Amino acid sequence: MTAIRNIVIIISGLLIVSGSLGWVGLRIQPKPFPSIPERAPSLKTVPLPAGLPAPVERFYHQVYGEEIPVIETAVIQGRGTLKPFMNITIPARYVFVHKAGKDYRHYFEASLFGIPLLKVSEGYIDGVSFFESPMASLFNDPNTNQAANLTLWAEAIWFPALWVTDPNVRWEPVDEHTALLYVPFEEGEENFLVRFNPQTGLIDMMETMRYRNPGENQPKIPWILRNEIKQPAAQGGVSSIGSAMWLDQGSPWAYFPVEEIVFNVDVDNYLHQRY
Repeated sequence: MTAIRNIVIIISGLLIVSGSLGWVGLRIQPKPFPSIPERAPSLKTVPLPAGLPAPVERFYHQVYGEEIPVIETAVIQGRGTLKPFMNITIPARYVFVHKAGKDYRHYFEASLFGIPLLKVSEGYIDGVSFFESPMASLFNDPNTNQAANLTLWAEAIWFPALWVTDPNVRWEPVDEHTALLYVPFEEGEENFLVRFNPQTGLIDMMETMRYRNPGENQPKIPWILRNEIKQPAAQGGVSSIGSAMWLDQGSPWAYFPVEEIVFNVDVDNYLHQRY
């Protein structure tokens, strides 16, 4: 009995030590990705269009004023957290690269003790989605195409000029603090319900119906994006931290603090890279 007790004590001790080390390792952020070496050009501007719903017009006046920049590409990067499985919060660094309103690519590195362990590359190019990771890969799934297209437009929260400079996007009023944002998808449209903060005029939340899983007979689930801190991101004029959640999960599965945004640099090579 003494031997068995000693074995149990040793195993329990090892589990406690391992758990403690894991807890510490999941609280160490990785180093940021290197800054974008290319110098961003000066942005051309166009006048704010007339006829926007009242909260939308107030938002653009708050962020840009009367002149709206024409943004063709965006590179957004930072360090945040993900919950890819079992609701475990994992630190990660990320790069989001957009050809505005057309294509995008995400690259994530989840880490332990600041060391990248899990690499994921996903995106939406020429209307086709892709997902590549050590666990699985997916290409041109119809549900994922719909989800990726919504991501393409949702991430313009960090460069919202796109929502009034792209001729395929339109706004419709709902009430004094809410509007509908319609974006193109294949031969039709999708939409976001956009809620604006009554005090700041900035966007508080965006909601839409999105597929979470690939394959047939899958339901669309409410997908909610929030501005978590009303602190301007570099060059963005909007919140520096965004979160994403599925309504049935009750809390965000990801937080994306922005550390760098660069506009209108060449992104073609990066869009087509894979990890």
